[in-house]
Amino acid sequence: MADEEQKMETNPDFDDVEDFEEIDISEEAMKLSELDELHQENEALKDRLMRALAEAENQRKRGERSRRDAEVYGGAKLAKDMLSVYDNMSRALEAVDEGQRTASKALIDGIELTKRELLSVFRNHKIEVLMPLPGDRFDPKIHEAMFEAPMPGIKAGHIIQVLSQGFMIGDRLLRAAQVGVSSGG
Repeated sequence: MADEEQKMETNPDFDDVEDFEEIDISEEAMKLSELDELHQENEALKDRLMRALAEAENQRKRGERSRRDAEVYGGAKLAKDMLSVYDNMSRALEAVDEGQRTASKALIDGIELTKRELLSVFRNHKIEVLMPLPGDRFDPKIHEAMFEAPMPGIKAGHIIQVLSQGFMIGDRLLRAAQVGVSSGG
């Protein structure tokens, strides 16, 4: 009989549910579980908040950049259209000889003054003239090659003639300077 009792203690009979004590989940265990859940939820909310703040800051920076770009480059289309006015004034002044200059001094002075004023307005709107000189190295980023010709004494890839000035607006090319380029000697 002692052997049977010892067997029952080591191998309890699971069919008899009444032999087991009722196990209650303690309130502390539930509190810890809730605390863990709240901690995880808090971390998730912090993460979402940080991402939302970062996105708001990025949006603000994009908006500021767009505003600055619009301020500088917003008038680019009008400025581009005004370049032909500048070109026509330059051609008119180049075509005037000394006899015409003395006969129509007030008119010529008015055209020169208007051209200077137009350049001043360009500068106020961050539009700068690109004026390459013969002998400068050809740069395809700011120059447009209109022709290529052999030129003794000038290295290949250097400017031999400037046909029209170029213009930059801010750090962007508005119009490339049109040039002739040496193909060598």
